[in-house]
Amino acid sequence: MLATLARQPFDRPGWVHEEKYDGFHILAYKEGNRVTLLSRNAKDHTAAFPVVAEAVAYLGAKNLLLDGEVVAFDRRGVSCFQLLQELKSEPQYAVFDCLYRDGRDLRLQPLTIRRAVLETIVPEPSKKSAPVLASAILASNGLRAFELAKLNGCEGVVAKNKSAPYIEGRSNKWLKFKVHQEDEFIVVGYSAPAGARKHFGALLLGAYDQGKLQYVGKVGTGFTQASLASLFRTLKPLVRKEPAVVNPPKEEDVTYLAPRTVCQVSYEELTADRKLRQPVFLGLRDDKEPREVVLAEAK
Repeated sequence: MLATLARQPFDRPGWVHEEKYDGFHILAYKEGNRVTLLSRNAKDHTAAFPVVAEAVAYLGAKNLLLDGEVVAFDRRGVSCFQLLQELKSEPQYAVFDCLYRDGRDLRLQPLTIRRAVLETIVPEPSKKSAPVLASAILASNGLRAFELAKLNGCEGVVAKNKSAPYIEGRSNKWLKFKVHQEDEFIVVGYSAPAGARKHFGALLLGAYDQGKLQYVGKVGTGFTQASLASLFRTLKPLVRKEPAVVNPPKEEDVTYLAPRTVCQVSYEELTADRKLRQPVFLGLRDDKEPREVVLAEAK
């Protein structure tokens, strides 16, 4: 189940507001002692997060299907995608839904029941040192939750309709409000390096808008020498002569790429002409397909 981006927080009866995490959306399947961690595009991440898989295996149920986010917390207890990407902090699994437990399919049950079942299995969210923990509920009032998210430095808030069943795909029963801007973009090319930099200067980024792949700017910060070299090796086989975007930039020394690689970028804002302002590269994502990367409306 995926949340739909909303423009502003609200306060309505029958909704609950949770912390929005900055990590990999993962389904955890537990069958006896065997655990499989799958991303939303069905890629197996069990080997990538062995500590999480082992912790799920020890949860007090024989068979489980959990939905949550694999994250890495910084010293403030805030999830940070870059820490997770660079493996600078131990991955943890913040669980926000329970879809199945010991022969009971919970998907058609309201969120209140699914959450109650979840809380009998998974440690409370205050135990942020645990490898598996329940997602943090910020407040019942969405305006208050948004203020708390800003105060704590969280990425945002997810508002959930407490009476809604679990709906596969994107739904207006889950809405997300962002405190700071961070999104996925498709790498559609790179510029030539300048000065002491090697491999490439900046990554050209794109996103789909009404079915067309649009150029949205480039990101040239957030890299280390090691990540520049690693990214260059990853991208080099994707080189193509023609741009994949319908509105390529008017500049020379650009190498275009097949639109197959998705990355995470933080930025100040999306301008009126739909270009990223002050973007910073955070890392690559393999849990999302390029076709899922849709341009958010300019604010």
